[in-house]
Amino acid sequence: MIDIDGSYGEGGGQILRTALAFSAIFNVPIEVHHIRAGRKNPGLQPQHLKGVEALARITEAQTKGVKIGSEKITFLPKRIIPGDYQFEVGTAGSVTLVLQALLPPLCLAQEGSRITLVGGTHVQWSPPFHYLKEVLFPTLHSIGISVEATIERWGWYPKGGGILHVEIQPAHEIKAISLIDRGTIKKIRGLSATSYLPKHVAERQRDYAIREVAKELKLEPEIVVLHNTPSNSTGSFFFLVAESEKAIAGFSSLGERGKPAEEVAKEAVNSLRDYLGSEGCIDPHLADQLIPFMAFAKGISSFTTTRITEHLLSNLWVVQHFSEVKISQWGEKGGVGKIEIFNG
Repeated sequence: MIDIDGSYGEGGGQILRTALAFSAIFNVPIEVHHIRAGRKNPGLQPQHLKGVEALARITEAQTKGVKIGSEKITFLPKRIIPGDYQFEVGTAGSVTLVLQALLPPLCLAQEGSRITLVGGTHVQWSPPFHYLKEVLFPTLHSIGISVEATIERWGWYPKGGGILHVEIQPAHEIKAISLIDRGTIKKIRGLSATSYLPKHVAERQRDYAIREVAKELKLEPEIVVLHNTPSNSTGSFFFLVAESEKAIAGFSSLGERGKPAEEVAKEAVNSLRDYLGSEGCIDPHLADQLIPFMAFAKGISSFTTTRITEHLLSNLWVVQHFSEVKISQWGEKGGVGKIEIFNG
């Protein structure tokens, strides 16, 4: 049994998700203790609980300690079982974080799977659905992993209730990837979306971004406006995608009560500005999300990123508990860095 200290680094849920995914793939039992010790409300919260339950279901795993607030669990998987599944996180618990844990084992299964996820699709502290669809999934496709997803209903905080449909095909081979130099920026595009808010909110988000991006980059972004996206509650979302010669990067922001539409757009624009002003190839969020897949690519995979994050370092740390891949790191937390993984 592999022992995982959930208090490592920032002590967040990323350690738990990656450890569960690798436990399923390598078919080895794990014990995770001090779960989310670095958070104000430590232990399993609804989205973490659902992640454990979902992985237990697809692997016929035996578990201990799986309940809300638990800071220690045991997970003993049997085998990965592809198929049709539905998982409901409840309220606005993030469905994309649950999907993070499910993707690596299911894409390495012998057959394809279809998953329906119900909960929060665009909520704080988690990748929004559109980041996965527009940035992560296309990048995974380039290394041989096929994932398609659609959104039926948007899930905002606090009611959630969003619905995603995801199709995962088996990856016969995961190819090595090299994302070192992004090259020239070819296109900036985006999405401004709202539910149950006045029409001008989404338009003001769009207009602010067009002005600022055009002023700095001499490029006019193509931004789609969606009014009254289907949902259970009010919400607003703004998203920018930077397409360069060799990489895709994404930057998002969420509205909240009392927050002007221009401020929502400004957050995403500022993140884009920081990215373009740095030498790294991929954005910080893609960096940590690629690690679990790169660990299974034969040969040398590498990338440079505009910022080394705690999530990235946590994923590298967990991978080394399960795999003998050689990991090299250049750069320090918070700064530009390069990661290289050799799987011989």
